[in-house]
Amino acid sequence: MTSNEAMVAGQGVSQEENPYKITKKDLIRSSLNLGALGMEFSWTYYKQMNLAFCLMVAGMLKKIYHGRPDDYAAALHRHAAFFNITVQFAPFVGGIAMAMEERVARGEIEPESVNDVKAALMGPLSGIGDAIFLTTIRVIAAAVGISLCQAGNAAGPIVFLLIYNIPAFWLRVWGVQKGYSMGVSFLEKASENGLMTKVMAAIGIVGAMVIGGMTKDMFWATIPVQIGEAVKGKDPTTIQSVLDGIMPGIVGMCAFWIYYWLLSKKINPMWLILGTMVLGVVGAFFGFLG
Repeated sequence: MTSNEAMVAGQGVSQEENPYKITKKDLIRSSLNLGALGMEFSWTYYKQMNLAFCLMVAGMLKKIYHGRPDDYAAALHRHAAFFNITVQFAPFVGGIAMAMEERVARGEIEPESVNDVKAALMGPLSGIGDAIFLTTIRVIAAAVGISLCQAGNAAGPIVFLLIYNIPAFWLRVWGVQKGYSMGVSFLEKASENGLMTKVMAAIGIVGAMVIGGMTKDMFWATIPVQIGEAVKGKDPTTIQSVLDGIMPGIVGMCAFWIYYWLLSKKINPMWLILGTMVLGVVGAFFGFLG
């Protein structure tokens, strides 16, 4: 039972009569509401999808904290923390978070644990989701749609949208329900037998691997400064080629750790963004960045 169910049940009211119980309809509605479908619309460099996530779960939080406006406000503030994930997996994480919020409302777990779980799930699920939707399903859908268009078939764009969106929307609807049920049963059992600690450790390892891969694949700056004369038939040696010979992606890794260190010093992310833009323009103008 949720905290509201327990309160109502204590007054002799059956669960079916409890208007504040999170239902399957609530879960499905949240997976298809403006917040869930607009994860990218309110995206910011500062906290990315946090506003959309709050909008996605706000209705369920109102039920969980009915009659407790201060707790409801605290929950919204809690979920305004940084959030970023493959959008199709957002309802799944939302379902888990709402199941945990019910336990928070009952005083069974600490409020901070909700964001800890969200943060731990973001990296691994994004790695899986991007591989499935962006590099697999989207490519297949585009290939089929383009082939139909080249053959003069007007159904090409429609087929593209269907191939991509049918599994995407199915995952949203199924995911929020599965996440909620896992949050109620799996997380409770895992916390009792110590499995949760192992799961969080494993998720953290996978998340670190995903972030490590992203530091290489999503960093597009090079150091094209020449350190030797061009030899006939060969390109001149550059600092970038030397660094690539030591370890491919070392420049991106160094940039990642510099940003990580600056953030640990409480440097405002907006200053880091502006500084990156200025450094990029200056570096490209003088030729030490490419």
